[in-house]
Amino acid sequence: MIMRGLVHHIDLTVTDKERSRTFYDAVLGFLGYRRSADYDHGSDWDREGGPFHSIGIIEAHGPGAARTHDRYAPGLHHLAWTAGSRDDVDALHDLLRSIGATILDAPADYPRYGPTYYAVFFADPDGLKLEFVFGATGK
Repeated sequence: MIMRGLVHHIDLTVTDKERSRTFYDAVLGFLGYRRSADYDHGSDWDREGGPFHSIGIIEAHGPGAARTHDRYAPGLHHLAWTAGSRDDVDALHDLLRSIGATILDAPADYPRYGPTYYAVFFADPDGLKLEFVFGATGK
């Protein structure tokens, strides 16, 4: 069954595909994605089971290729994934620490986002803000 409106895929631009492959292998592997393809310019990870979802990286080139990510400039602010439980959030936090990832905010309750919102915020090697969240939003 095709579920209208689900995100089919997203491609993220990175400055160093090898460094980002290592990071995303760990994070996306934890989330149930498996690397499905490598190209000269990047890689793709596909979600196992359920409807198709894919996340890719593409190595930056051209003017501005070496700039750091600014989530307050036009473009992507952050990307968030749904966790299965609070323990799931804590387990990803442990994995992030073990690979030396940048933790922006350790796992905590965020009642301003919803009554049961529990999340960890972290950054990829290029500074893209990422989030893993369990609980309901207040929206």
